[in-house]
Amino acid sequence: MPMEPSEIEKLIRTGIPDAVIDLTDLVGDKDHWAATITSSEFIGKTKLQQHQIVYKALGASMGGPLHALQLTTQAPK
Repeated sequence: MPMEPSEIEKLIRTGIPDAVIDLTDLVGDKDHWAATITSSEFIGKTKLQQHQIVYKALGASMGGPLHALQLTTQAPK
């Protein structure tokens, strides 16, 4: 079952409260998403660590209802 963008944002914000999130449905099926996430939690973290923070926030949804997610993460400038 596909996920609505509001559901994805809610999960991310639960784990990363200050996240600024930009979601794009890549193919129009609500299964393949691109997300750009900016958060102060990413300061001093490697890209791998940043992505792990996001995946932890998404929990069991990743690989389940959320089939594919292209991530771009960054700390605020």
